[in-house]
Amino acid sequence: MLRAAGVGVGDEVIVPAFGNVEVAAAVAMAGALPVFADIDPVTYCLDPSAVEAAVGPRTAAVVAVHRFGRPADMRRLLGIGERHGLLVLQEGETGAPHDEIAQRRQRAAYLDAKLRGVRAPDDGDGHTYQQYVVRVPGNGRPDRDAFARAVRGRGVDCRVPVKTPVHRLPEFRRCVTLPETERAADQTLALPVDAALTKRDMQRIVSACNSLGGLLQPAF
Repeated sequence: MLRAAGVGVGDEVIVPAFGNVEVAAAVAMAGALPVFADIDPVTYCLDPSAVEAAVGPRTAAVVAVHRFGRPADMRRLLGIGERHGLLVLQEGETGAPHDEIAQRRQRAAYLDAKLRGVRAPDDGDGHTYQQYVVRVPGNGRPDRDAFARAVRGRGVDCRVPVKTPVHRLPEFRRCVTLPETERAADQTLALPVDAALTKRDMQRIVSACNSLGGLLQPAF
């Protein structure tokens, strides 16, 4: 898609580092250089202000990635594209049947009301809850990882959505400051909200999380 749009050697493409490596890899395959911009801490998508700050003379495009069922702020990103003459592309989750989304939202609302000690996701902008991503407070990754192990030990399937931001990977390592990306990578945990989950399953998730009080022994 990038090559077809004329993006290639000598160009820069602004992408998020919080997510899968495929977007940055596609930029590199086109011969361009991925430039990482920080994310919005609520949506986990590209922060338009960070994108604007990352625009340079070689910037040719921006790739916005919709995350966890929350859309990127395409109105502002498209506005940046218009002002600077940039191609703005979108990547991310495809839609789901309306009844499936409704069931996920119902389960998310239950978790919002019952969970203690973790920060629930914001439900704005038509969140479809492809993933229910909470933040485990504390001193970063040691607390979140300990919390995840303990929850799994209580029979609840959970996973770390982004283990390593792309700008930390050897093939894309950059000397760039992305505080919200780093914080999200260290604190986020995805809890299940699948349509197949029963009320008993949901109660087990709440019981497992709340029994830990949000975090275990803080890291020092």
